[in-house]
Amino acid sequence: MRIKQKKTGFSNWGMSSEFPRTISYFYPMNQQWQAQIESAYTNRELLKDETHIMAIKAVIEEVDKGRLRVAVPGANGWEVQEWVKKAILLYFGIQPMQTWSMEPFEFYDKMLLKKGYAELGVRAVPHAIARYGAYIARNVVLMPSYVNIGAHVDEGTMVDTWATVGSCAQIGKGVHLSGGVGIGGVLEPLQASPVIIEDGCFIGSRCIVVEGVVVEKEAVLGANVVLTQSTKIIDVSGTEPVEYKGRVPARSVVIPGSYTKHFPAGDYQVSCALIIGTRKPSTDLKTSLNDALREFNVAV
Repeated sequence: MRIKQKKTGFSNWGMSSEFPRTISYFYPMNQQWQAQIESAYTNRELLKDETHIMAIKAVIEEVDKGRLRVAVPGANGWEVQEWVKKAILLYFGIQPMQTWSMEPFEFYDKMLLKKGYAELGVRAVPHAIARYGAYIARNVVLMPSYVNIGAHVDEGTMVDTWATVGSCAQIGKGVHLSGGVGIGGVLEPLQASPVIIEDGCFIGSRCIVVEGVVVEKEAVLGANVVLTQSTKIIDVSGTEPVEYKGRVPARSVVIPGSYTKHFPAGDYQVSCALIIGTRKPSTDLKTSLNDALREFNVAV
């Protein structure tokens, strides 16, 4: 699924557990907020104006509640809403530095943390940290981990121990981010796409996914897979290799690999990712995942 940048126009998408992905709805304040965000981003003097300050705060609240997103699924792929990213950047500019103390710890930062996990239906294990402005849906489990502002973590997802979800990353429903996984964040440049992990994916231990890579539905990444926009993702399950960059096709089972590259100093092995098969369509997701790991000896 390709990424399409959406640089102009107003969003009429809002996503939460109450709004299925296939349904869009019109949010009447979006047009007004976008105009105010765009003007303040161009003229930072407007950050002293209460009307523009309230618009920025209103957008962050909508992102926090999942009614606005940095990226939304559309008919032609994921669409990035740059004006929402601009609102997040402006929010850093209007927030004062504050000190929090919880003996013997002290923190000094601009960003508040999420609260009210019981009401949200989220299990947050000490020391799980999620910043205000990150959407965490019902039945998400946060082990000791970190979720940054602008991120969207959908229903039933597990963010395992020491996993990080970067700013604006979009994590689908029923995803498992295993221990130590690093999901990259992106605020600047504005046109850069966030990392997308679609519904039902399993991301193995110590995987790194950055630079706007899209991992499509129900894919399995074995331990230590590293994906950037320049990483070769090679399907070796057929008689001829098929190469991808920037996306993992749906239901793929992926492991770390390497290929030989010629340099002036000689030939050396360069990291890549290998698609070695797909999940079976005949089984449900849980069984399919177990089968994939068993059949292909994928470490998790």
